[in-house]
Amino acid sequence: MRLVSLVAVLLIASASLAQPYPSKSVRMIVGFAPGGGTDVTARAVVQELSEALGQRIVIDNRPGANGVIGTDLAAKSPPDGYTLLMVNLGHTVNPGMYGKLPYDTVRDFAPVTLVAMLANILVTHPSLPPRSFPEFVRFARSRPGAIHYGSGGHGASSHLAVELLKKTTRIDLVHVPYKSGGQSTAAILTGDVAVSFNTIPSAVPHVKAGRLRAIGVSSPQRSASAPEVPTIAEMGYPGFSASGLAGLMAPAGTPAEAIARLHAAVVQVVKLPRMQERFTTLGMDAVANTPLEFAQFIKADLDKWTRLVSELKLTLQ
Repeated sequence: MRLVSLVAVLLIASASLAQPYPSKSVRMIVGFAPGGGTDVTARAVVQELSEALGQRIVIDNRPGANGVIGTDLAAKSPPDGYTLLMVNLGHTVNPGMYGKLPYDTVRDFAPVTLVAMLANILVTHPSLPPRSFPEFVRFARSRPGAIHYGSGGHGASSHLAVELLKKTTRIDLVHVPYKSGGQSTAAILTGDVAVSFNTIPSAVPHVKAGRLRAIGVSSPQRSASAPEVPTIAEMGYPGFSASGLAGLMAPAGTPAEAIARLHAAVVQVVKLPRMQERFTTLGMDAVANTPLEFAQFIKADLDKWTRLVSELKLTLQ
């Protein structure tokens, strides 16, 4: 009887000592180097999310293998709500690109929300003669295999967007993969490559400064941050779409209460007028869907890109 009473007292004491989530700082893993589109997006969100949660969120950049290194680290982290993962398009592309991954894209993660979709913008180095997308297509067709394009790595959104463009427009470009979107941007700025698909956050400042030329965007609608740049779809290729994404995930098994708290905080953040303005500047369209909706999106996107990668016979080198 005394033992039962003691256990009851200890349980009550333990419950009274329990603190609401989050009660300490949170780590957000970004599987890409600082300066790339995913990193820029994560840092923009973290500024407001930290305040909404009342705790510091620390960005942990773990670049390599198109996000696989950071994603694997997140998958193997304690499912306590204090490790998050910011994913991009590579999360649903990598299973088709790699023969085997050290984690399962669906089973090993608990979706929190699809934070936003990001348009890709097609940019060229000013030394390239074409000044518009139609001119670029004609120029490229007359020089098959002579124009090099850069990307943030095999399977990155910048890679798949150009491969989809090649297939759609019947042009032949040579792929030069880099380790990150930041390095790819640096390469086109120096003229090491002539063309690339970049996220708007990483490209627009250089376009405005005249260091790059924007000739098209990959989203179905024009970007509010660059409304003067037409979509590829409206320039004779209806249906063309190759946008990136920013999604928040946690290790599988993370308590439902923590997932709900994180989701509510993101919804709160994206509704802020200053965040809406920030998203527009970054070329992002806020989504903040439910964890279930994000899970369904992941499965559908996984099927879509796996089919495309197989059809294009894209493999890691």
